[in-house]
Amino acid sequence: MAFSSCITVNNVTKNFGKHNVLNDISLGIQNAEIFGLLGPSGAGKTTLVKIIAGIDTATTGNVSVLGTEMPNLEIMKRIGYMAQSDALYEELTAKENLEFFGRIYGLKRTQRRQRIAEVMDIVGLTEDLNKKVNKYSGGMKRRLSLAAALLHRPELLILDEPTVGIDPVLRKSIWQELETLREQGTTILVTTHVMDEADKCQRLAMLRDGKLIAVGTPSELKESSSSTTLEEAFLTYGGAE
Repeated sequence: MAFSSCITVNNVTKNFGKHNVLNDISLGIQNAEIFGLLGPSGAGKTTLVKIIAGIDTATTGNVSVLGTEMPNLEIMKRIGYMAQSDALYEELTAKENLEFFGRIYGLKRTQRRQRIAEVMDIVGLTEDLNKKVNKYSGGMKRRLSLAAALLHRPELLILDEPTVGIDPVLRKSIWQELETLREQGTTILVTTHVMDEADKCQRLAMLRDGKLIAVGTPSELKESSSSTTLEEAFLTYGGAE
């Protein structure tokens, strides 16, 4: 395939004390694809994306992003990262939060104004722009976190369980927006345990107990395991009875 690599993970192992969280993970993620990390809680998905984003380091092995070994501050500026827990200033309004993040990303005033309007429209929060974040519901905070990650038009967008607590209608529109971003050239790495979201990814890596058990397109994974659903495929690859 004539795609160049955006992310390369080479033999990554991560230990916390005596606890092994990731065990010899190797995979490549191509430019302009939506790549999913699928697995249950505790599989190691969050730890892996933190290492890819440069927030954490591997015990052994290495990760390259956009041709540069991580962690690297210049590359981190080209990444949009949405964590599982919302990193927002709750005493500020949504607009003030996005203004703050926009300044960190180096956006000029006119750019900030334009992008704040665009990303708040994407996540369906335009009417709540001037509301304090401590008045937001959990789902609204998730949507605002996604808006912040999109603000500087990152080349790589890393989303850790982005649609938890978001209603199905908005979840569908967010995935449509992710597909539009992919078509425009953004590489998107998303963690999920929701099977219908995994089916929307171009390719998937299945993780279980810190180990990579399968990689491929959703169709490939189902076909090679003689499964009709990704859930069946995951159970098959994971060795479940």
